[in-house]
Amino acid sequence: MEQLDHMESNLKRAKHGDLKVSIHRMEIERIRYVLSSYLRCRLVKIEKFFPHILEKEKSRAEGEPSVLSPEEFAFAKEYMANTETYLKNVALKHMPPNLQKVDLLRLVPKPNLDSFVFLRVQERQENILVEPETDEQREYVIDLEEGSQHLIRYKTIAPLVASGAVQLI
Repeated sequence: MEQLDHMESNLKRAKHGDLKVSIHRMEIERIRYVLSSYLRCRLVKIEKFFPHILEKEKSRAEGEPSVLSPEEFAFAKEYMANTETYLKNVALKHMPPNLQKVDLLRLVPKPNLDSFVFLRVQERQENILVEPETDEQREYVIDLEEGSQHLIRYKTIAPLVASGAVQLI
């Protein structure tokens, strides 16, 4: 966002009517679209898995970086509070007292960490243990070369994503 603001301030100083200015404006709009699409996807995931995301944030070790921005964390907390309030006001208050408690962590589906993701390797990684897809296969070890791209289970490379050694694409 800061880069976009900087690009826009540079465009304001450029000559109007120049072809380069209109091309740069189109590029800024394209970047804004991609960025808003990315943020929309993140919010959809937060809405879909909010109890698990908040639980992970609570159990995060001191000094470990958060996977959420402060705004996303506030959104997740507010979304959880609103969901609980809605459930209580619409359904739970009409139920017997022994059924008025709801455990959202148990009710909301967990993220599928077995799903496959595309990644680009930022730093060379050796001896990555890959789990078999079927019972007939056995575990095997791979090396990830810097700059290479792979399709692999998220669960296998989750620690590498957190450390920045690989980047999801």
